[in-house]
Amino acid sequence: MARALKGKRVAITSGPTRAAIDAVRYISNRSTGALGAAIAEQCLRRGARVTLFHGLGSLLPLRRAALEIIEIETVDDLTLALKKELPNRGYDLFFHAMAVLDYVPETQLMGKTPSGKDAFTVRLVKTPKVINLIKELSPDTILVGFKLEVGATEHELAGRSKRMMKSSKSDFVLANDLRTVEKGPHTAYLLDSEGRFRGPFKGKENIASALVEAVTERLD
Repeated sequence: MARALKGKRVAITSGPTRAAIDAVRYISNRSTGALGAAIAEQCLRRGARVTLFHGLGSLLPLRRAALEIIEIETVDDLTLALKKELPNRGYDLFFHAMAVLDYVPETQLMGKTPSGKDAFTVRLVKTPKVINLIKELSPDTILVGFKLEVGATEHELAGRSKRMMKSSKSDFVLANDLRTVEKGPHTAYLLDSEGRFRGPFKGKENIASALVEAVTERLD
């Protein structure tokens, strides 16, 4: 398996996204990009050429040869980058691990909101589902979606992963729960292209290795 992805093009989204509230404040999420970096390492070891859509402040893989990094801050940044990259680059695999904000401020306030206010209201609006764009732009790319829940049972993760697979046209879905991500060991399950719910896989390195191996088998 050492060079099983030689010559293949792989895209990975990883880390957080941000949305501005005013000139100095923003909302974001807790993603560190650690799992995305581990997946990139696994793909690079196997000989792939990797494009990493990298959320600001998130972890990067140690290997840099054959790695292209595209820096992403906002959901709009990601959407524009995908529209530019996907139709023209011929990606074989796409791992959509980035924590894309579901809600963002409706408007960005000008300047800095004075700190003397007792309160101010920020109205949030829903963002488009970026994952649904991927197969539209590159229908032949094998797509791996990621499902993060909080307090879900294995049965619930399986059901929600199946619904996500159908709506996004993903070929695989990696499902995990925030409790194990934060308190460890990080535990994940994989809904594969045959409808099997596999796992549990424990630890980010093991998760990344099992995921890349399963997807590589499908590619072969």
